[in-house]
Amino acid sequence: MTTEGSVATRARAQAKALLLAVLAFMAVVSLWTPLAFDRVATRWFSIPNIFFLWWIPVVTALVSFAGWRSLERGRAVVPFITAIALFLLGYLGLVVSTFPYLVPPSLTVWQAASAPATEIFMLLSTLIMLPIIVGYVIFVYWTFRGKLREGEGYH
Repeated sequence: MTTEGSVATRARAQAKALLLAVLAFMAVVSLWTPLAFDRVATRWFSIPNIFFLWWIPVVTALVSFAGWRSLERGRAVVPFITAIALFLLGYLGLVVSTFPYLVPPSLTVWQAASAPATEIFMLLSTLIMLPIIVGYVIFVYWTFRGKLREGEGYH
Protein backbone atom coordinates (compact mmCIF):
# COMPACT_ATOMS: atom_id res chain seq x y z
CA MET A 1 0.00 0.00 0.00
CA THR A 2 1.33 3.42 -0.88
CA THR A 3 1.24 6.34 1.46
CA GLU A 4 -0.23 9.70 0.58
CA GLY A 5 3.24 11.32 0.47
CA SER A 6 4.64 8.87 -2.06
CA VAL A 7 1.56 9.25 -4.26
CA ALA A 8 1.98 13.03 -4.22
CA THR A 9 5.69 12.71 -5.00
CA ARG A 10 4.96 10.39 -7.92
CA ALA A 11 2.22 12.72 -9.18
CA ARG A 12 4.60 15.70 -9.07
CA ALA A 13 7.23 13.75 -11.04
CA GLN A 14 4.62 12.83 -13.64
CA ALA A 15 3.41 16.44 -13.74
CA LYS A 16 6.96 17.62 -14.48
CA ALA A 17 7.31 15.13 -17.33
CA LEU A 18 3.93 16.11 -18.73
CA LEU A 19 4.76 19.80 -18.41
CA LEU A 20 7.84 19.20 -20.55
CA ALA A 21 5.74 17.26 -23.06
CA VAL A 22 3.15 20.05 -23.27
CA LEU A 23 5.89 22.64 -23.75
CA ALA A 24 7.48 20.50 -26.47
CA PHE A 25 4.18 20.23 -28.36
CA MET A 26 3.53 23.95 -27.91
CA ALA A 27 7.00 24.65 -29.33
CA VAL A 28 6.37 22.37 -32.32
CA VAL A 29 3.07 24.08 -33.12
CA SER A 30 4.55 27.54 -32.51
CA LEU A 31 7.44 26.87 -34.89
CA TRP A 32 5.53 24.89 -37.51
CA THR A 33 2.58 27.27 -37.93
CA PRO A 34 4.54 30.33 -39.15
CA LEU A 35 6.68 28.12 -41.39
CA ALA A 36 3.64 26.51 -42.98
CA PHE A 37 1.48 29.62 -43.39
CA ASP A 38 2.90 32.92 -44.63
CA ARG A 39 -0.11 34.78 -43.25
CA VAL A 40 0.75 33.59 -39.72
CA ALA A 41 4.42 34.47 -40.12
CA THR A 42 3.45 37.94 -41.27
CA ARG A 43 1.07 38.32 -38.34
CA TRP A 44 3.71 37.41 -35.74
CA PHE A 45 6.96 38.72 -37.16
CA SER A 46 6.09 41.91 -39.05
CA ILE A 47 6.58 45.34 -37.62
CA PRO A 48 4.65 46.72 -35.67
CA ASN A 49 2.89 43.42 -34.77
CA ILE A 50 5.97 41.95 -33.13
CA PHE A 51 6.00 44.85 -30.66
CA PHE A 52 2.42 44.06 -29.63
CA LEU A 53 2.73 40.25 -29.53
CA TRP A 54 6.16 39.61 -27.99
CA TRP A 55 4.67 39.25 -24.52
CA ILE A 56 2.71 36.08 -25.33
CA PRO A 57 5.75 33.75 -25.65
CA VAL A 58 7.50 35.54 -22.77
CA VAL A 59 4.51 35.11 -20.45
CA THR A 60 4.22 31.47 -21.55
CA ALA A 61 7.86 30.88 -20.58
CA LEU A 62 7.37 32.63 -17.23
CA VAL A 63 4.21 30.68 -16.46
CA SER A 64 5.99 27.43 -17.37
CA PHE A 65 8.89 28.31 -15.07
CA ALA A 66 6.49 29.20 -12.25
CA GLY A 67 4.69 25.88 -12.72
CA TRP A 68 7.96 23.94 -12.65
CA ARG A 69 9.20 25.73 -9.52
CA SER A 70 5.90 25.22 -7.72
CA LEU A 71 6.00 21.51 -8.53
CA GLU A 72 9.50 21.31 -7.07
CA ARG A 73 8.35 23.09 -3.93
CA GLY A 74 5.43 20.69 -3.46
CA ARG A 75 2.66 23.19 -3.98
CA ALA A 76 -0.79 22.13 -5.13
CA VAL A 77 -2.69 25.23 -6.21
CA VAL A 78 -0.04 27.08 -8.21
CA PRO A 79 0.65 24.17 -10.64
CA PHE A 80 -3.10 23.93 -11.28
CA ILE A 81 -3.35 27.65 -12.02
CA THR A 82 -0.26 27.58 -14.24
CA ALA A 83 -1.68 24.60 -16.17
CA ILE A 84 -4.86 26.58 -16.85
CA ALA A 85 -2.78 29.62 -17.82
CA LEU A 86 -0.68 27.53 -20.26
CA PHE A 87 -3.86 26.19 -21.83
CA LEU A 88 -5.26 29.71 -22.24
CA LEU A 89 -1.96 31.11 -23.55
CA GLY A 90 -1.75 28.33 -26.13
CA TYR A 91 -5.22 29.13 -27.38
CA LEU A 92 -4.46 32.85 -27.31
CA GLY A 93 -1.51 32.19 -29.62
CA LEU A 94 -3.72 30.26 -32.01
CA VAL A 95 -6.39 32.96 -31.93
CA VAL A 96 -3.81 35.66 -32.65
CA SER A 97 -2.46 33.56 -35.50
CA THR A 98 -5.78 32.89 -37.22
CA PHE A 99 -8.08 35.81 -36.31
CA PRO A 100 -10.47 36.75 -37.93
CA TYR A 101 -10.60 33.45 -39.85
CA LEU A 102 -12.62 30.84 -37.99
CA VAL A 103 -12.14 28.28 -40.76
CA PRO A 104 -8.78 29.29 -42.24
CA PRO A 105 -8.24 30.63 -44.79
CA SER A 106 -11.73 31.26 -46.13
CA LEU A 107 -14.42 31.90 -43.48
CA THR A 108 -14.25 34.73 -40.99
CA VAL A 109 -15.92 34.68 -37.59
CA TRP A 110 -18.76 36.81 -38.90
CA GLN A 111 -19.34 34.63 -41.97
CA ALA A 112 -19.44 31.47 -39.85
CA ALA A 113 -21.81 32.91 -37.24
CA SER A 114 -25.39 31.72 -37.18
CA ALA A 115 -28.42 33.89 -37.85
CA PRO A 116 -29.20 36.55 -35.22
CA ALA A 117 -32.51 34.86 -34.33
CA THR A 118 -30.63 31.64 -33.51
CA GLU A 119 -28.10 33.48 -31.37
CA ILE A 120 -30.88 35.25 -29.44
CA PHE A 121 -32.62 31.90 -28.86
CA MET A 122 -29.36 30.41 -27.52
CA LEU A 123 -28.78 33.41 -25.27
CA LEU A 124 -32.27 33.23 -23.79
CA SER A 125 -31.97 29.47 -23.30
CA THR A 126 -28.68 29.95 -21.49
CA LEU A 127 -30.10 32.69 -19.30
CA ILE A 128 -32.91 30.34 -18.26
CA MET A 129 -30.93 27.08 -17.87
CA LEU A 130 -27.70 28.34 -16.29
CA PRO A 131 -29.27 29.44 -12.98
CA ILE A 132 -31.19 26.15 -12.83
CA ILE A 133 -28.00 24.11 -13.31
CA VAL A 134 -25.99 26.18 -10.83
CA GLY A 135 -28.85 26.00 -8.33
CA TYR A 136 -29.03 22.22 -8.69
CA VAL A 137 -25.29 21.85 -8.11
CA ILE A 138 -25.50 24.04 -5.00
CA PHE A 139 -28.50 22.03 -3.77
CA VAL A 140 -26.69 18.69 -4.23
CA TYR A 141 -23.53 19.91 -2.49
CA TRP A 142 -25.64 21.33 0.35
CA THR A 143 -27.66 18.13 0.69
CA PHE A 144 -24.65 15.82 0.87
CA ARG A 145 -22.33 18.04 2.92
CA GLY A 146 -20.58 16.29 5.80
CA LYS A 147 -21.76 12.81 4.82
CA LEU A 148 -18.27 11.48 4.06
CA ARG A 149 -15.74 11.18 6.84
CA GLU A 150 -11.95 11.26 6.60
CA GLY A 151 -10.62 7.98 5.18
CA GLU A 152 -13.97 6.89 3.70
CA GLY A 153 -14.83 6.87 0.05
CA TYR A 154 -13.44 5.27 -3.06
CA HIS A 155 -9.76 5.79 -2.34
